[in-house]
Amino acid sequence: MIESVDSPLAPCADSRWPTLEYERWLWERGYRRVAGVDESGRGALAGPLVAAAVVLPPRADLATELAGVRDSKLLTRRARQALTEQIRRVAVAIGVAVVPAALVDGAGLTAAGQLAFSRAVAALDSPADFLLLDAFRLRGAGTPQLPLIHGDVRCLSIAAASVVAKVTRDALMNDIHGLYPSYAFDRHKGYATSAHRAALAAGGPCPEHRRSYAPVRVWC
Repeated sequence: MIESVDSPLAPCADSRWPTLEYERWLWERGYRRVAGVDESGRGALAGPLVAAAVVLPPRADLATELAGVRDSKLLTRRARQALTEQIRRVAVAIGVAVVPAALVDGAGLTAAGQLAFSRAVAALDSPADFLLLDAFRLRGAGTPQLPLIHGDVRCLSIAAASVVAKVTRDALMNDIHGLYPSYAFDRHKGYATSAHRAALAAGGPCPEHRRSYAPVRVWC
Protein backbone atom coordinates (compact mmCIF):
# COMPACT_ATOMS: atom_id res chain seq x y z
CA MET A 1 0.00 0.00 0.00
CA ILE A 2 1.26 3.45 -0.86
CA GLU A 3 2.28 5.34 2.27
CA SER A 4 3.44 8.60 0.71
CA VAL A 5 3.72 10.51 -2.55
CA ASP A 6 6.15 13.07 -3.83
CA SER A 7 4.62 16.46 -4.51
CA PRO A 8 5.99 18.52 -7.41
CA LEU A 9 5.07 21.75 -5.66
CA ALA A 10 7.89 24.03 -4.60
CA PRO A 11 8.23 24.84 -0.87
CA CYS A 12 6.81 28.21 0.13
CA ALA A 13 7.89 28.43 3.77
CA ASP A 14 8.43 32.18 3.48
CA SER A 15 4.72 32.79 2.83
CA ARG A 16 2.80 33.96 5.87
CA TRP A 17 -0.52 32.81 4.43
CA PRO A 18 -1.34 29.17 3.68
CA THR A 19 -2.76 28.16 0.31
CA LEU A 20 -4.77 25.30 -1.17
CA GLU A 21 -2.03 24.32 -3.63
CA TYR A 22 -1.42 20.91 -2.07
CA GLU A 23 -5.11 20.17 -1.62
CA ARG A 24 -5.90 21.15 -5.23
CA TRP A 25 -3.03 19.00 -6.49
CA LEU A 26 -4.50 16.03 -4.63
CA TRP A 27 -8.12 16.78 -5.53
CA GLU A 28 -7.13 16.77 -9.21
CA ARG A 29 -5.70 13.28 -8.71
CA GLY A 30 -8.90 11.88 -7.28
CA TYR A 31 -8.33 12.30 -3.55
CA ARG A 32 -11.55 13.85 -2.21
CA ARG A 33 -11.12 13.53 1.56
CA VAL A 34 -7.76 15.18 2.21
CA ALA A 35 -7.11 15.65 5.93
CA GLY A 36 -4.74 18.27 7.30
CA VAL A 37 -3.25 17.15 10.63
CA ASP A 38 -1.47 19.18 13.30
CA GLU A 39 -0.95 19.28 17.05
CA SER A 40 -0.72 21.73 19.94
CA GLY A 41 1.20 21.52 23.20
CA ARG A 42 4.35 19.69 22.12
CA GLY A 43 6.68 22.08 23.96
CA ALA A 44 4.53 22.73 27.02
CA LEU A 45 5.69 21.71 30.49
CA ALA A 46 2.17 20.82 31.59
CA GLY A 47 -1.15 19.71 30.22
CA PRO A 48 -2.16 17.42 27.37
CA LEU A 49 -0.93 17.09 23.83
CA VAL A 50 -3.84 17.76 21.45
CA ALA A 51 -4.03 16.87 17.76
CA ALA A 52 -6.67 17.72 15.18
CA ALA A 53 -7.45 16.43 11.70
CA VAL A 54 -9.52 18.63 9.37
CA VAL A 55 -11.02 17.58 6.02
CA LEU A 56 -11.97 20.57 3.88
CA PRO A 57 -14.42 20.33 0.98
CA PRO A 58 -12.94 20.41 -2.54
CA ARG A 59 -14.40 23.78 -3.48
CA ALA A 60 -12.96 26.66 -5.51
CA ASP A 61 -14.28 29.33 -3.12
CA LEU A 62 -12.74 27.73 -0.03
CA ALA A 63 -9.77 30.08 0.26
CA THR A 64 -12.12 33.06 0.39
CA GLU A 65 -14.47 31.38 2.84
CA LEU A 66 -11.57 30.62 5.19
CA ALA A 67 -9.67 33.86 4.67
CA GLY A 68 -7.71 34.63 7.81
CA VAL A 69 -6.92 31.01 8.71
CA ARG A 70 -3.20 30.58 9.28
CA ASP A 71 -0.74 28.98 11.70
CA SER A 72 -2.41 29.28 15.10
CA LYS A 73 0.76 30.74 16.64
CA LEU A 74 0.36 33.80 14.42
CA LEU A 75 -3.22 34.52 15.53
CA THR A 76 -4.69 36.23 18.55
CA ARG A 77 -6.90 34.28 20.94
CA ARG A 78 -10.00 36.10 19.70
CA ALA A 79 -9.12 35.41 16.06
CA ARG A 80 -8.54 31.72 16.76
CA GLN A 81 -11.92 31.43 18.45
CA ALA A 82 -13.73 33.07 15.54
CA LEU A 83 -11.86 31.07 12.93
CA THR A 84 -12.52 27.78 14.71
CA GLU A 85 -16.25 28.43 14.45
CA GLN A 86 -15.83 29.16 10.73
CA ILE A 87 -13.71 26.05 10.18
CA ARG A 88 -16.33 23.90 11.92
CA ARG A 89 -19.05 25.33 9.67
CA VAL A 90 -17.09 24.69 6.49
CA ALA A 91 -15.22 21.43 7.17
CA VAL A 92 -16.47 18.09 5.89
CA ALA A 93 -15.09 16.40 9.01
CA ILE A 94 -13.01 17.21 12.10
CA GLY A 95 -11.29 14.75 14.41
CA VAL A 96 -9.67 15.71 17.71
CA ALA A 97 -7.51 13.64 20.07
CA VAL A 98 -6.20 14.43 23.56
CA VAL A 99 -3.16 12.67 25.03
CA PRO A 100 -2.84 13.49 28.75
CA ALA A 101 0.40 14.58 30.40
CA ALA A 102 0.85 11.25 32.20
CA LEU A 103 0.79 9.39 28.89
CA VAL A 104 3.26 11.87 27.35
CA ASP A 105 5.57 11.00 30.25
CA GLY A 106 4.96 7.27 30.04
CA ALA A 107 5.21 6.86 26.27
CA GLY A 108 7.66 9.64 25.46
CA LEU A 109 6.96 12.69 23.33
CA THR A 110 7.58 11.04 19.96
CA ALA A 111 5.24 8.12 20.65
CA ALA A 112 2.67 10.44 22.23
CA GLY A 113 2.72 12.62 19.13
CA GLN A 114 2.19 9.61 16.90
CA LEU A 115 -0.67 8.48 19.12
CA ALA A 116 -2.30 11.92 19.04
CA PHE A 117 -2.08 12.11 15.24
CA SER A 118 -3.43 8.59 14.72
CA ARG A 119 -6.32 9.11 17.15
CA ALA A 120 -7.26 12.44 15.56
CA VAL A 121 -7.36 10.81 12.12
CA ALA A 122 -9.35 7.87 13.49
CA ALA A 123 -11.84 10.30 15.07
CA LEU A 124 -12.95 11.60 11.65
CA ASP A 125 -16.56 10.69 10.83
CA SER A 126 -15.38 8.75 7.78
CA PRO A 127 -11.85 7.82 6.73
CA ALA A 128 -9.54 10.28 5.02
CA ASP A 129 -8.05 9.10 1.72
CA PHE A 130 -4.94 11.28 2.03
CA LEU A 131 -3.10 12.94 4.94
CA LEU A 132 -1.19 16.23 4.90
CA LEU A 133 0.82 16.51 8.11
CA ASP A 134 2.86 19.25 9.72
CA ALA A 135 6.47 17.98 9.54
CA PHE A 136 5.87 14.51 11.02
CA ARG A 137 5.11 11.29 9.17
CA LEU A 138 2.43 9.08 10.73
CA ARG A 139 4.15 5.72 10.99
CA GLY A 140 2.14 2.65 10.13
CA ALA A 141 -0.70 4.60 8.55
CA GLY A 142 -2.55 2.74 5.82
CA THR A 143 -3.42 6.05 4.16
CA PRO A 144 -1.18 7.87 1.67
CA GLN A 145 0.46 10.88 3.29
CA LEU A 146 2.75 13.83 2.77
CA PRO A 147 4.57 15.45 5.71
CA LEU A 148 5.33 19.12 5.03
CA ILE A 149 7.97 21.19 6.77
CA HIS A 150 6.24 24.39 7.98
CA GLY A 151 3.00 22.76 6.88
CA ASP A 152 0.90 24.98 9.16
CA VAL A 153 2.31 28.01 7.32
CA ARG A 154 2.05 26.58 3.80
CA CYS A 155 -1.10 24.45 3.70
CA LEU A 156 -4.63 25.64 4.52
CA SER A 157 -6.00 22.34 5.84
CA ILE A 158 -2.99 21.91 8.15
CA ALA A 159 -3.37 25.53 9.31
CA ALA A 160 -7.05 24.83 10.02
CA ALA A 161 -6.05 21.78 12.08
CA SER A 162 -3.51 23.86 14.01
CA VAL A 163 -6.22 26.37 14.93
CA VAL A 164 -8.69 23.69 16.06
CA ALA A 165 -6.01 21.90 18.10
CA LYS A 166 -4.84 25.11 19.76
CA VAL A 167 -8.34 26.31 20.68
CA THR A 168 -9.24 22.86 22.05
CA ARG A 169 -6.07 22.70 24.14
CA ASP A 170 -6.44 26.25 25.45
CA ALA A 171 -9.95 25.41 26.68
CA LEU A 172 -8.60 22.32 28.45
CA MET A 173 -5.84 24.38 30.07
CA ASN A 174 -8.44 26.84 31.32
CA ASP A 175 -10.24 23.91 32.96
CA ILE A 176 -6.99 22.69 34.49
CA HIS A 177 -6.37 26.19 35.84
CA GLY A 178 -9.56 25.81 37.87
CA LEU A 179 -8.03 22.77 39.58
CA TYR A 180 -4.55 24.25 40.11
CA PRO A 181 -4.94 28.06 40.07
CA SER A 182 -1.55 28.81 41.61
CA TYR A 183 0.20 27.96 38.33
CA ALA A 184 -1.86 30.41 36.19
CA PHE A 185 -2.39 27.85 33.43
CA ASP A 186 -5.09 30.09 32.00
CA ARG A 187 -2.41 32.61 31.09
CA HIS A 188 0.57 30.64 29.80
CA LYS A 189 -1.24 27.37 28.90
CA GLY A 190 1.53 25.28 30.45
CA TYR A 191 4.44 26.72 28.50
CA ALA A 192 7.75 27.60 30.14
CA THR A 193 7.24 31.28 30.89
CA SER A 194 9.16 32.92 33.72
CA ALA A 195 5.96 33.08 35.79
CA HIS A 196 5.35 29.37 35.27
CA ARG A 197 8.91 28.48 36.25
CA ALA A 198 8.58 30.64 39.36
CA ALA A 199 5.37 28.82 40.32
CA LEU A 200 7.13 25.48 39.82
CA ALA A 201 10.00 26.61 42.04
CA ALA A 202 7.57 27.73 44.74
CA GLY A 203 5.19 24.78 44.79
CA GLY A 204 6.74 21.97 42.78
CA PRO A 205 4.84 20.14 40.02
CA CYS A 206 1.15 19.32 40.06
CA PRO A 207 -0.36 16.14 38.53
CA GLU A 208 -0.68 17.91 35.16
CA HIS A 209 3.05 18.59 34.82
CA ARG A 210 5.19 16.48 32.50
CA ARG A 211 7.78 15.07 34.84
CA SER A 212 9.90 13.71 32.00
CA TYR A 213 10.64 17.28 30.86
CA ALA A 214 13.93 18.60 32.28
CA PRO A 215 12.58 21.92 33.66
CA VAL A 216 9.95 19.97 35.63
CA ARG A 217 12.13 17.03 36.60
CA VAL A 218 14.44 19.19 38.73
CA TRP A 219 11.48 19.98 41.03
CA CYS A 220 10.23 16.40 41.42
